[in-house]
Amino acid sequence: MTTETKVRQRPAAVILTPSAEARIAALMAKAPDDAIGVKLSTPRRGCSGLAYSVDYVSEASPLDERIDTPGGTFFIDGASVLYLVGSTMDWVEDDFTAGFVFNNPNAKGACGCGESFTV
Repeated sequence: MTTETKVRQRPAAVILTPSAEARIAALMAKAPDDAIGVKLSTPRRGCSGLAYSVDYVSEASPLDERIDTPGGTFFIDGASVLYLVGSTMDWVEDDFTAGFVFNNPNAKGACGCGESFTV
C-alpha cells in the first residue's frame, strides 16, 4: 500500500497588492546590477521599537521568505516574518506623498509620527 503525501501551498507571509507589485517592478527596472530583488525587514527603530524598511538585496538568505512577483523577487527578512504574518503591503501615491503602506494585524500600537510600531 502506498500513501501519497500532498503538499499544500503555504500562503505568503505578506500579501502584496497589485500597486505594490507594480512598484516592485519599477524598482527592479532601475535596480543596481547586483540586485536580485527587494527585501522587507523590520529593524529596531523609532519610538515604538520596530519600523518597516524596504531595500534592494544582492544576496538571498536561506531564512528569508521569498515571493515571486511578475516584476521581480520580493524577500521578507527571516527574523521579521513573525511580526508581519497576515499583513498587506500596498503602494500609495497622492498629491503630497508616495510610499509603501502596511496593514499589519500584528501591530498593537504605533508612535505618534507613524514611523514605528510595536507588536
